[in-house]
Amino acid sequence: MWQFLKRLFRLGKAEANSALDKLENPIKMTKQGIRDLKTDLDKSLQSLAEVKAIAIRTNREVQTYKQNADDYEKKAMALLKRGQSGQMDAAEAERLATEALARREENLKLYQTALQNKKKYDGMVTTMEGKIRALKSQVAKWENELRSLEARDKVSKATTKLNKQLTNIDSSGTMSMLERMKEKVEEQESLAEAYGDMADESKTIDDEIDTALNDPTVTASAALDDLKRKMGMMPAQEERIEIKEKSDVTIKIEVDDKSKGA
Repeated sequence: MWQFLKRLFRLGKAEANSALDKLENPIKMTKQGIRDLKTDLDKSLQSLAEVKAIAIRTNREVQTYKQNADDYEKKAMALLKRGQSGQMDAAEAERLATEALARREENLKLYQTALQNKKKYDGMVTTMEGKIRALKSQVAKWENELRSLEARDKVSKATTKLNKQLTNIDSSGTMSMLERMKEKVEEQESLAEAYGDMADESKTIDDEIDTALNDPTVTASAALDDLKRKMGMMPAQEERIEIKEKSDVTIKIEVDDKSKGA
């Protein structure tokens, strides 16, 4: 029973993930993820600036406390010299020198504390700068990959659409319709050829004779002979009439002008 429930739970989880993938656009989700990273990057840069500001102030404190300690030491030495030289009361000089040295010790303690804080903040700045550089590099890398994936997504969608259109063309029966149209045209061409053969067979002998007599080549030949006679290039006493039949046999009839006159 427990195994069955586990399998049922895994199946339900798989179905839920599948439905989620269908509902959500991976590219939009990736863009949102990059925007979130950029927001985190801006916050990290702001935090880095704040830590750097603290490190700068701490560094100034280190320098200030060190300078104060050195100054109090110099003042204590000057007081002792004045008391020794008689410029002021020796006891008073020692009392003031003691106070100066106490102040020196206080500043030295503050200096040590500020120095430790400076090292801590400098380390934080170095660590944060390294993480920010890595985050910037990661964001740039993901942005480049996103641009590449967007281009591939557009190409794949266009290719899918084109292939789908080609598939629909094949499945819609266009090729079969073209084949049927081709067969119909071939039938019409065969029928026209058959009617042409039948028309040639239905011609009578008289039709063939008339066709031969109306041959434009014969008419042109007669016109050429007339032109030659006018130009004196053909003997006047004989006249040639040529009739060309389909069998390419030429019948020549010569008429004597003298017999015409008789």
